[in-house]
Amino acid sequence: MLRYAAVKSRRNRRPRIGVPWRTSVEEGHGRRQHFQKYLRAVEEAGGDAVEISLGLSPAEVARLAEFLDGFVLPGSPADIEPRRFGSARHPRESPPDKRRERTDDGLLDHAFATGKPVLAICYGAQLLNVHQHGTLVQDIPSEVRHARDHDGGAGLDESVHPIRIESERLAELAGASRASVNSSHHQAVRSVGRGLRIAARAPDGIIEAVEWTGGPGWVVGVQWHPERMPSDPLAQTLFRTLVEEARNAAQRPKAANRPLGSRGRRPKSRSKRRR
Repeated sequence: MLRYAAVKSRRNRRPRIGVPWRTSVEEGHGRRQHFQKYLRAVEEAGGDAVEISLGLSPAEVARLAEFLDGFVLPGSPADIEPRRFGSARHPRESPPDKRRERTDDGLLDHAFATGKPVLAICYGAQLLNVHQHGTLVQDIPSEVRHARDHDGGAGLDESVHPIRIESERLAELAGASRASVNSSHHQAVRSVGRGLRIAARAPDGIIEAVEWTGGPGWVVGVQWHPERMPSDPLAQTLFRTLVEEARNAAQRPKAANRPLGSRGRRPKSRSKRRR
């Protein structure tokens, strides 16, 4: 895998996909069991997986993002700080990981500004929604009547359930309007954030996927875990599409990837301005 120090010097035709660590604790203790699955999925889809430390400053995240072509925002056992979407802490809520939130926010800012692709998974999809000023269901079992099991049961790590796909783009990737997915979450999207739309739901109405419609760039958030389903056709297609979109982003002229200004316009070039 590529690491921050090696990114500048290494040139490779394979798109470089940044993947932040799942949690600060896992990174600090070198616990790679779950994190490695995301890296492997990127590599098998034809990309170069670039590990992103949660210890980087916002400026370092921004500099690193310039050298990357796309991003995977992985799942996490943490929950997002509820004050970000106007809620108090729920008694069943896990502590937030502020370093992870800060890192994902920086990567999303860059991705939206440059049109680079993002595949956001489980916690990553929830963070994507909150980043865009959406809200969350904080605990499905206690807040959603007649909800099915979304977080595993009888000692299992995950459950399996069908989804109904509502987006033409996601249905095209799945090759159908329905799919079966794995599920391991107790939170979910409640109100969809700005520029996002619902792409899939579970039979109980829980939002299972969102996608970006507010501008250029391929950004998809899924509530399930495609990195744990290496032989599943939809899981493979999601990662392959991410890599292909990243390849397209890497081939665009540099000016096309320059960050947008506050009014959605790219700043004018200046002869003495360094980038």
